[in-house]
Parts: sequence; structure tokens; C-alpha cells
Amino acid sequence: MKHRGIALLMIAVVLLFATAATAQTYTPLYSYPQTDVGDSGITWPSVLSQGQDGELYSTIQTNGAYTFGSVYKITTTGQYMLIYNFCAEGSPCATSGAYPTGGVTLGFDGNLWGTTEDGGKDAAGTVFKVTPAGTLTLVYPFTNAKDDSAPNFTVLQGQDGNIYGVSEEQYNGQYGSFFKLTTKGKISPYPFGYTNGSSPSLPIQGTDLNFYGTTQAGGDTSCGEFGCGVVYKATSAGKITVLHEFTGYVSSTNFDGSRPIGTLVQGSDGDFYGTTYTGGVNNLGTVFKISASGTYTLLHSFAGVPTDGSYPIAGVTVGTDGNFYGTTANGGTVNYGALYEITPAGKETILYSFCAVACTNGFSPTTPMALHTDGNFYGNTAGNSLGGSVFYSFNVGFKPFVKLVTWSAKDGATAEILGQGFTGATGVSFDGVAAKFDNVSDTYMTATVPAGALTGRVTVRTFTGTLTSDRNFLVTPQLKSFSPASGVVGSSVTITGVSLTQTTGVTIGDKAASFTVNSDTQVTATVPVGAKTGKTITITTAGGTATSKDKFDVAPLIKTFSPSSGPVGTSVTITGNSFTGTTKVTFGGVAATSYKAINDTQVDALVPTGAVTGPIAVTTAGGTGTSTSKFTVTQ
Repeated sequence: MKHRGIALLMIAVVLLFATAATAQTYTPLYSYPQTDVGDSGITWPSVLSQGQDGELYSTIQTNGAYTFGSVYKITTTGQYMLIYNFCAEGSPCATSGAYPTGGVTLGFDGNLWGTTEDGGKDAAGTVFKVTPAGTLTLVYPFTNAKDDSAPNFTVLQGQDGNIYGVSEEQYNGQYGSFFKLTTKGKISPYPFGYTNGSSPSLPIQGTDLNFYGTTQAGGDTSCGEFGCGVVYKATSAGKITVLHEFTGYVSSTNFDGSRPIGTLVQGSDGDFYGTTYTGGVNNLGTVFKISASGTYTLLHSFAGVPTDGSYPIAGVTVGTDGNFYGTTANGGTVNYGALYEITPAGKETILYSFCAVACTNGFSPTTPMALHTDGNFYGNTAGNSLGGSVFYSFNVGFKPFVKLVTWSAKDGATAEILGQGFTGATGVSFDGVAAKFDNVSDTYMTATVPAGALTGRVTVRTFTGTLTSDRNFLVTPQLKSFSPASGVVGSSVTITGVSLTQTTGVTIGDKAASFTVNSDTQVTATVPVGAKTGKTITITTAGGTATSKDKFDVAPLIKTFSPSSGPVGTSVTITGNSFTGTTKVTFGGVAATSYKAINDTQVDALVPTGAVTGPIAVTTAGGTGTSTSKFTVTQ
């Protein structure tokens, strides 16, 4: 049995009370009972996910009919319902798996997707999906022979439709892996190698469609033999790049943090925000931010009791106000955990402290708070005085909003939207562009990305008001064609496509080009100096980047040559553009046997034997450029 209850969270029984201002309201809604194995099973950062029905779904590791764990749903008023029990009695858990630790994630199909860290045909864990009604499908059983094992977080669905996740162990080592899984069950594992991290935490998908996450160990070993962990970037093809190596465990000079466990989030500024369990100035954990290129900033070092939190297990959640909200397993008034707010600039405020006597309201929050579209946070504690855990709500005054399940797609695609009050919907728009919609239920709707849609907030209008999305919808540009197929520096290229209104950049031949947006379907650009031949054209908009299928040829352009006349053997300097890779120079049609491209703007050549008066021509892979004036061959 691989029960990963975190021993350091098994804290003495305590009472909970609030120290925050009246603007924040903590409400215990449900007490999970103690399980047969000694605790509630909520001892890891299990994700709470909002379903299409507006209810919250997650997993408990060791409860259920057979104590192998369960999937459950719980309403925002605290009504609990177990919807699936893992492992029938006497079963080797071959059909479902055992011990789900990471919660579940809503998929595009309306099912809840998750993992187990044990069970399956090789007792190596599984990926599953389960309907809200409790019908489970085994998507993939890990084999411990050719892929990964022990996935200890849930999974996420990328905007490409594939499932992405991480595992703690890997068949040829103990460092873990990042994996991609099709919805049909074909897996592609990409192992970590310790120097780029070990024991990865679940990543998120950034607006550039890459994945960003942390590992709890590996990387720089200056803080200990196991390393302090890293922040990594992974492409959908599995290329893993280290953005930052943590070193701040016990050093008096390195305070950046150690052992990041929770998932990162992306702020409205495009940077990623997260926490480390230890490290920092007081070795009690940190909050940090990091850019997509790896610029790291320490925002806050936790100080512990009696004024601050300590040891954050989970990461932070983005609020609709642009600030971040999180939990610490310890610290607060009497060291039993706290809820806090931190701004992008690093100003931290403790909003709620858990404290000692009876603690029926819970202690040691270890899971990330989920921001529901009703405007409230919901979360779980790891314990309470009854031996179980507590499901709670936390109101900081946010208004209801809508959440985008799909947030990056092309014109004509279907966007999925969660919220409330959709039976009274009267309109949906993408940054002001009206869209057709289908209010499937009061809490779930779909909308068709309209022609001319703009990247920006999605709004849903109802009879009683307007609901705005918590993030931008990215309208993916499409580049369909360009004309002409070749040209010289300074010439114009007409590019046609879809969703081009918000174009922010064009490259031709790997060089930035000046451009004019003519319409949502057309952009004209000028071939830039230094453009390389045989390269694609790309257009970048607020919604992403589109690349042409065909390549653009940059033909050489002759501007001047000197001298303008001379006998055979004269050295002639030819100036212009796009001369790199010159393969031929002719004088009056006669090829020179001696020439050299000095750089992209200059070619030197000797007038060849047999040359006649006429234009000079330079040939490259991009074509042939001919001078407008003639070179005179003298005797």
C-alpha cells in the first residue's frame, strides 16, 4: 500500500478562529469522517474541480467502501456524495486502480479525469476518467516496464485535447517523468534526469501553450545531496528546460526556497507564481514568481507564528482581483495553519488563522483553494479534532464570474464555459464580438468562436447582469497563404488568413518585418533587410502565432556596383541585399569564376574572360537579382 499521508501534517487537535477583518468569512461546511486507516485521507494537495453541474469534485486517498479511496462530489453548501469506490473486495485493483491522491480535473468531455498511485494490472497506478454519475473508465494502466509509475498528482487536459501529467517514479530510475496521454490511452513519457529535476509536481499550461511546473527535488545540490528542486518548462513534445534551480534551504545567503510541492499559476502579467515548502529567510517556505524566460523573484519568506504562516504545501490561486490566495499547513496565530493573500508585488496579508482547543472546524489546510464561479473559495483541511478533515468556503467579496474550460481555439471552434444563471443568458461575446451560444444548463454553456472574434474577456449577458470570464480567451490566428512567393528586400507581401486583426508582429526570413493590418483576413508586410531565403512567414497576434506551410524566397537585390566599367580582371564591388549564399555572378550573361559574398549586402567579383557589356546578375538559393544599369567591358 502506497499511502502518502504526510507525517509532518499530523498535528495535535486544535480549535480554529478568525483574526481577519469582517470582509473575509470562513465557513466550515462539511466534516469528512475518519477512515479505517486512521485519517480522512486528505493529506496531499488534492485538486477540487468545478464540474459542468456546478458541483465540486475530488478524491480521497484511503476512504470508501474498501478503504482504497474514492471519487466524490460536494455541493457549495456542503452536501457530500461518494460517486465511485476504488477496488472491490478481493480484487487486485486491475480495473480501476487504488489510492487516488491528486483529485480530479474536468475534461472537455464533461468527465472527471484523475490518477491513482497504486493498482492497475502491474500495481503501478492508473489514469482514469469518471462520469459525474460515477461510471469509471480505465484510460491507462502504468506497467512499470516500459513507462512511468506512481502518478501522485491528478492530470490536466491541454488545449490540444491531450492529457498531461507527471509521475514520481520512472522505470529506469527514481526521478519521475512528464507524460502526454491521448484520450484513447497512448502514452508518451519524458523522464527527468535529476539534474533537470526529480519528483515533479503537476504543471499548468501557459498562454504560450507550453507547460510550467516544479520538481520537489533534483537540480542544484549545494543545499543538500537531494537538491532543492527546480522550476521547469516542458513542451507538448516533451522537451524539458530548467528555468530555475532552488538553493535556499539553510544557506545564510541563498533564500530563494526549497522543495516546491504545489502547482504554479499564471498571473495576468504573464509570470508564474508558486510556493516552496521550506527555504526562504526563515526556512519556513516562500512565495515566488518566475517569468517564462526564467527571471526569478522571491516575493515573500514566511515567518511563522504568531503573525505569519509557514510550510505551504499547496500553491496559490489567482483571484478575480489579480491577487493570489493560498494556504499554509502551519503558522498562523498558534501554528495550525493560515489562509493568506499576496499581491503580485509581494505584499502578504494573513486573512485567517487556525488555532487551538477543539478544532472541529479543521486545521492544517493542505489543498489549494478552488475559486468557484459563485465568487467564493473552497478548500479542505488535513485534519480536525474528530480525526477527519473539513470542507470549507472562504468569502473575500468576489462577485460571480464565468470560467473558461477551453481558452485557446480558432474561429469556428466550440468554447466551453462554466458559471451560473445561464438559463437566463441573452448573449455571449468574445471581447465584444457577439457569438452564437447554447445554454446547455444553468451552470454550463457552449459558444462558437465567431468570425472576427478578438482575444480578450468572454462576457455572458443575462437578464440580471453581465458575467465576465476570469481570464482572456485566446483566438488562435490562422495563416492560409501569401503572395508573391518570393521578393526582394523592401518589396510587399500580402498575407491572408483568419483572426489577424490583433496582429502584433510579422517575421519574414527570420527577421521582424514592418506590416499593416488591412482587415481580419489580410495583412501586408515589407520584406526586411537581412531576411533569409527559404524560411516560413509567421504572424503573431494577441491570441498566438501562426506559421505558413510554404517558405518565402528572398531574391538578391543589386543596388549599385563600382566601378561601372573596366577590362577583364577588374575587381567589382556589388552592393545590395540578400547576397548570403551567392552561387553565381555574371557580367553580361558570362559567369565570373572568381567572386565572394563578403556579407549579406556586398559581393566582390572579377570581370571574367569573355565578359561583354551588359547587366550584372547575382544568383542565390532565393533567385537571381539583376542590375538596372549595365557594366561596360573595356579593352
